[in-house]
Amino acid sequence: MYIITIDTGTTNTRIKVWKENQVIASSSIQVGVRDTAITGSKQTLQQGVKTAIQQALENANITYNDIKLVLASGMITSNVGLYEVPHITAPAGIEELAQGMVKVDIPEVIEQPIWFVPGIKNNIKDINIENCESMDIMRGEEVEAFGIIEKLGVKRPALVILPGSHSKFIRVDEQNKITSCVTSLAGELLSVITKNTILSNALEGSFVNQIDAHFILKGAQHARKVGLNRSCFTVRILDQFTSYSTQEKANFLAGIIFGTDLLAIKNSSALQMNSELPVIIGGSRSLKRIFEVLIKSDHYFKGEVKVIDDELMKDIAGFGAVTIARKRGLL
Repeated sequence: MYIITIDTGTTNTRIKVWKENQVIASSSIQVGVRDTAITGSKQTLQQGVKTAIQQALENANITYNDIKLVLASGMITSNVGLYEVPHITAPAGIEELAQGMVKVDIPEVIEQPIWFVPGIKNNIKDINIENCESMDIMRGEEVEAFGIIEKLGVKRPALVILPGSHSKFIRVDEQNKITSCVTSLAGELLSVITKNTILSNALEGSFVNQIDAHFILKGAQHARKVGLNRSCFTVRILDQFTSYSTQEKANFLAGIIFGTDLLAIKNSSALQMNSELPVIIGGSRSLKRIFEVLIKSDHYFKGEVKVIDDELMKDIAGFGAVTIARKRGLL
């Protein structure tokens, strides 16, 4: 029995072919919901997902007839995805997501029906300027969070951190339900500043690839003292008047940007953070390490800090989707 999982974000789609809880083949394509948002048509997204599925099947040396189940999660369930599925309102666990799954036929993509996993939204009504900070949404990170919970056997409240273009901070309660989330533009902001501002020359358009805890913490310290805007420009000062390396300056900027996220974690009315709460950190290798440095050096955080292994994170979105499908009784 083979299962296909589709994980579509803003700019990329990742396909995995599963057999007995193991990924046997995969493919990816630079097509995402941004293409729909720009063109106003789903045709590019449909064709891109179809192409990626065909490639994954070829890599697995199987055909469409071998596929038992097709699962989709992420931004593919949004209004600019293949099919819009309403968010489930928090608190929500695997059971709620399983019951919220929607079965849709999209023959332009694949002959088999696709089961879409919904996203989650915070439980805030009548949004206005006074309470908007408490509201948040996610599509895709919920399957990653539940994949992590299942893999690690989490049985207690925790904060799950999934840094990326849009970093997510997810509060999980003692019943393994997501009670709320908070989103930051940190990764996207870091990319824009690094590649599309006056700092591009100082950083040579490069991100952190070698962690330097000293410069990360110095960047975070500057941001706490004089704010984000001034601290960012300080990277140019360092470039003009010091001999620090490109990587040292990149670490300094990463500390500025991601250090500011700690303010959101501590002060967000959505998360209702407790300093004793265990912290689980996922994401790419460099981003995981940046958050590990920041959190372990901040005296506010007193709970255990767990950094997820790269190998576990690699297929976690698909694993989470499969776990939810099993709860629905599809497996």
